Amino acid sequence: MQILVLNAGSSSLKFAVYDSLGDKLTLGMTGAVSGLPDRPQFRVRDANGETLAETDWPKAAGVLDEALARTLEWLAGEGGVSAPDAIGHRIVHGGLAFAAPVRLDDETLQTLEGLSPLAPLHQPFNLAAVCAAQHRFPGAVQVGCFDTAFHAGQPRLARLYALPRDLTEGGVLAYGFHGLSYDFIAGELRERFGSNCGGRVIVAHLGSGVSLCALADGESLATTMGFSALDGPPMATRSGSLDPGVLLYLMEDRGMSAAYLTDLLYRRSGLLGVSGESGDIRVLLASDRPEAREALDLFVYRLSREIGGLAAALGGVDRLVFTAGVGENAAAIREGVLRACAWLGAELDAEANRAGAEIITTPASRLQGLVLPTDEQIVIARAARVLLQDG
Repeated sequence: MQILVLNAGSSSLKFAVYDSLGDKLTLGMTGAVSGLPDRPQFRVRDANGETLAETDWPKAAGVLDEALARTLEWLAGEGGVSAPDAIGHRIVHGGLAFAAPVRLDDETLQTLEGLSPLAPLHQPFNLAAVCAAQHRFPGAVQVGCFDTAFHAGQPRLARLYALPRDLTEGGVLAYGFHGLSYDFIAGELRERFGSNCGGRVIVAHLGSGVSLCALADGESLATTMGFSALDGPPMATRSGSLDPGVLLYLMEDRGMSAAYLTDLLYRRSGLLGVSGESGDIRVLLASDRPEAREALDLFVYRLSREIGGLAAALGGVDRLVFTAGVGENAAAIREGVLRACAWLGAELDAEANRAGAEIITTPASRLQGLVLPTDEQIVIARAARVLLQDG
């Protein structure tokens, strides 16, 4: 059994190929098209990290549809993926209807298309990958795995907004995102600490998108993203949480339209907006501009505030896990957050943190700090395998 995983976003396309024998999945290759739309770069590595393909594409190939077509063509040709049994897709928003992986048919896709306004940077691109894969590999089972599903079992109070009940019943709830990443980390914690997954844990998924999740025995109890992927700390280009009065002011006094605000909040705010330079943490850490420093300070401050709130929801916290691109690689951000968490008993091991060790707090620290790489692709592949096996 061969399983292809596709994870399409507005600025990148990631993929992985697995072979399945029984309950075992073996990674064949991973790849990505980064730099969309302006500087598309195609990279593929085998399971050992050896380069299989590496090229810069012309800008014309930076549109997602073209990038999908080129990638799938390479996979079907040089990549040797001529007839995958299943193709698993990351779908950011499952709404109220989807709390578990599903086979993707026309009716399901139509429902998911209706959720695109709730995740405009992700959902349309996720669904575009499904359509491209259906066209290239019509015999494969298409499987959707939802970032919102991991949080579907949260307590009702964690999902409620103080709005009239007709809006709540119509689906205006806190959904939460990055669930595939949190699912993987919960599994890693279960392997390390047993069935209680390390007890009361806060996981910080820090990438271009940012959220934190409070886990109690490996289950989602509360998370910082809510109805949309705008909520929580500031992100690379997304604003994070705002006083709703700001939006009313911008609409009524500044005459900004909904479309303008969507672009402002999703693409021109966050670290990019505050720094005026970049949404990339690496660029900001290397910059000597005071605006870059302020953006980083704001990022750490808002992360720390969110940790305090999640610790309250948990009734205390035993472990803080950093994951995703920034969480796994930006030692300075981890240091800032852990120093701000001294009141929770965090005691940073600066040398271990700089070295990127798994445990980055001292043995005496009451709050254990961990760095755990995430792997959303393997979660999707496992779900696709189960659906295939179940018929």
